[in-house]
Amino acid sequence: MVTTEDELREIVKEPPQTIWDKDIARIDEHARTIIAHSPFVLLATSNTDGTCDVSPRGDPAGSVLVLDDQRLALADRPGNQRLDSLRNVLLNPHVGLLFIVPGMNETLRVNGRATLVSDAPFFDDLTVKGKRPRLALLVEVQELYMHCAKAFLRSSLWQPETWPDRKSLPTLGRIAKDHIGIKGVPAKVIDAGLAMDAKMNQY
Repeated sequence: MVTTEDELREIVKEPPQTIWDKDIARIDEHARTIIAHSPFVLLATSNTDGTCDVSPRGDPAGSVLVLDDQRLALADRPGNQRLDSLRNVLLNPHVGLLFIVPGMNETLRVNGRATLVSDAPFFDDLTVKGKRPRLALLVEVQELYMHCAKAFLRSSLWQPETWPDRKSLPTLGRIAKDHIGIKGVPAKVIDAGLAMDAKMNQY
């Protein structure tokens, strides 16, 4: 087991200074461009005991607002109402964001402090399909840098010919039925209900 940073650095040497220097800790013009073209962002949070959560957030590209060089805002859309991310933020404001642009192998990483807000002047700009969000996260940027393409290249994520046949994978209804132990309801019925909810309750 590797238990100290010294042990870790015996295996992986320190990067060149330029790697540390790529953190600009502000939203510059390039970051603004990537955020404006990203329809999908991963939100990482943790509880005070270190329990972590990563939540996918999707909206039309440009829906994450850049308020200034240090702040951005993300709408909270209807979901399963567990509120794992939001409950974490109330206890521990530190968050990580990973912005993904379809077809682009590089990603934008943002770390900062989040505040949960129920109203603000920018809420009207977070409206999608006529639906104004009830909540939003206001994130103060503390670290911002680009992440290289290696993970996406290794995974061939954007190469459709590498994708599995969706029919070879279980449906969400099948998974939910088995995970929760639902009796007497066929998986296809659960799938139909989930599909209707996904279609009708996006906003």
